[in-house]
Amino acid sequence: MSRYSTAQLRQWDRDHVWHPFTQMQDWERDDQIVIEKGEGCWLIDTDGKRYLDGVASMWTNVHGHCRPELNQALKDQVERLEHSTLLGLASEQSIILAARLAEITPPGLDRVFYSDNGSTAMEVAVKMAYQYQAHRGRPERSRFITFRHAYHGDTLGAVSVGGIDIYHATFKPLMFETVQAPSPYCYRCELGCGDNRTCGMKCLEALERIIQEQAGHAAGLVIEPLLQGAGGMIVQPPGFLKGVRALCDRYDLLMIADEVATGFGRTGAMFACQHEDVVPDIMAVSKGIAAGYLPIAATLTTSRVYQAFLGEYSELKTFFHGHTFTGNPLACAVALKSLELFEGDNLLEELQFKISRLNERLDRFRLLSHVGDIRQCGLAAGIELVEDKESRRAYDWELKTGVRVCLEARKHGIFSRPLGNTVVIFPPLVISNDELDLLLDGLYRSIREVTGC
Repeated sequence: MSRYSTAQLRQWDRDHVWHPFTQMQDWERDDQIVIEKGEGCWLIDTDGKRYLDGVASMWTNVHGHCRPELNQALKDQVERLEHSTLLGLASEQSIILAARLAEITPPGLDRVFYSDNGSTAMEVAVKMAYQYQAHRGRPERSRFITFRHAYHGDTLGAVSVGGIDIYHATFKPLMFETVQAPSPYCYRCELGCGDNRTCGMKCLEALERIIQEQAGHAAGLVIEPLLQGAGGMIVQPPGFLKGVRALCDRYDLLMIADEVATGFGRTGAMFACQHEDVVPDIMAVSKGIAAGYLPIAATLTTSRVYQAFLGEYSELKTFFHGHTFTGNPLACAVALKSLELFEGDNLLEELQFKISRLNERLDRFRLLSHVGDIRQCGLAAGIELVEDKESRRAYDWELKTGVRVCLEARKHGIFSRPLGNTVVIFPPLVISNDELDLLLDGLYRSIREVTGC
């Protein structure tokens, strides 16, 4: 139990804490949940009330909260070394983790550059891609081709390659120029194809035209493979990712895969790119890498990219980028133990049953009169709520429909967080069948109660 009362903690929170992606005027009006402990897939507040963690603590939790093996790995490492810089020194745990990552990621991604979160991993990727082009004598190739509805983080480089106006438009004067391609958002296809998913992927044709126009100026293409998460759980049609890889090969464009949200089992494979046998030139990972325990990220690339940075000291080909806690031993030790648990628990194999169960259980949501679309990729799903199902008219932003559904879900012992009008399902990978049922039943009731359907 906390030595402070819930009331005192709430007051200090109102007085001092500025929460991310939160309108603080709304926040300060209400008594907020204060989390004190975690057990398995559950969060426990300072009053002892339990909430099923329906978003895996911002998409990071893999093996459940306070998993004993991970706790022990952290304790063992902290007794040996808490941190040592990678600037001028090598570090045991970071070396071992880099070797393991090279083994399990798509073949050829054998160079690992560490940072501390998904945004910085993508910042590394963008800078790495540009400097690679400059070292090849093509400094004019400085633009990036991105996708609408994309989200790649909140540092300025990551914001620049993003494509969600409500998050990014405010900072446009600070951003560098990119070229946006249509998102494969079939439910709201901007190319007018409708939701028939038999259009032959005209979005790929549109992408090729953009690449043709930009080929002489583009350093790379940035994509969230299979799933645009923060954009609303937008799932790409089968073959889209492979088609993007083929276009990058055809036009000599670096392909940067943002696997921050999709990596480490979320899609049913260890990495989303593996579903279509795609090997990106650069790949960013974070979130699930340390199972939600500590901040750590990695940007992996090929020997071809790495070799372009080698030269004499005086040539200044060094990749001038780094982070204070790069390759932190505590985070690396937990990440290594997490990878052991993937194997020891047969987690990827067990996931297939849960993915099928989720798919089956989502069917009844389709019958609700204010559910417009349901999108699933592995153990992640989005339920898009609409005011009018026939016209697909969205709820006005001011109604906060998604927020109200998630607040209602708390009454059923569930913590969730929406993406606008899309209700998100993104639980820890170890969620049991009973817990998954509880999550879905609670969200189903909450949608009905809020929308009246």
